[in-house]
Amino acid sequence: MNPNKELWEKGDFTRLAETMRESGSALVASLGITKGMNVLDLGCGDGTTAIPEAKLGANVLGVDIASNLVAAGNIRARAEGLNNCTFQEGDATDLHELKDHQFDLVVSIFGAMFAPKPFEVAKEMVRVTRPGGKIVMGNWIPGDPTLVAQVLKTSAAYTPPPPEGFISPMLWGVEENVVERFGAAGIPKENISFSRETFTFSAPFSTDAFVSRFKNYYGPTMNAFDAAGKNGKAAALEHDLNELFKSQNKSTTEGYTVIPATYLKITVKV
Repeated sequence: MNPNKELWEKGDFTRLAETMRESGSALVASLGITKGMNVLDLGCGDGTTAIPEAKLGANVLGVDIASNLVAAGNIRARAEGLNNCTFQEGDATDLHELKDHQFDLVVSIFGAMFAPKPFEVAKEMVRVTRPGGKIVMGNWIPGDPTLVAQVLKTSAAYTPPPPEGFISPMLWGVEENVVERFGAAGIPKENISFSRETFTFSAPFSTDAFVSRFKNYYGPTMNAFDAAGKNGKAAALEHDLNELFKSQNKSTTEGYTVIPATYLKITVKV
């Protein structure tokens, strides 16, 4: 089985995505989407950004490698009565089922960054975007002091080294790498712009409960707990994550969690 597919089908990312809806909608509102626009949402999960895109009138195709998230996305779209939003399985490194220049806008928020072969990912995103169209990525930043980079860093401390040849998804959060990858796909540096933005996780439950969701439903953290458990260190990993989440929680209401996380927003003119 494709290891990337296995990773993202292992848990149920929907249980985390529920804490991302508000920021997902706010991000989409900034993209200038108009009615009738053809949008590809790549690495879409269950539709945190795809659903709001469709609500603005775009014709949206959500593509994700995880079959359970594709199914969840289609259920959400039907429940919202969105006939202009469909989800299907696909691999960001090889979108062979999609035509050249098919989309006005390609969006990937914390999605395609996790696919292997980043140069292939950039090439495919450029290929399916029409000339004059746009690509927007949101990627976590390596070494950033905010939540997601620190969750991944903490988890990595309890897991074996990655296999030889592994390319960290966090390198999508480094501007020079982004320029190199899209440059290889024919995009000049001056057509790529960057900004640092904030994405807020908001949950009506405690930070300890939020850590439990990462532990039980987020593939990378689940793998970290599997590895830590074999070394008798699962309790230490859980303690470290609990302390991290408590330290980052900005909510002043007991039993609520509000944690902002910084990401790199990339806009590519094709």
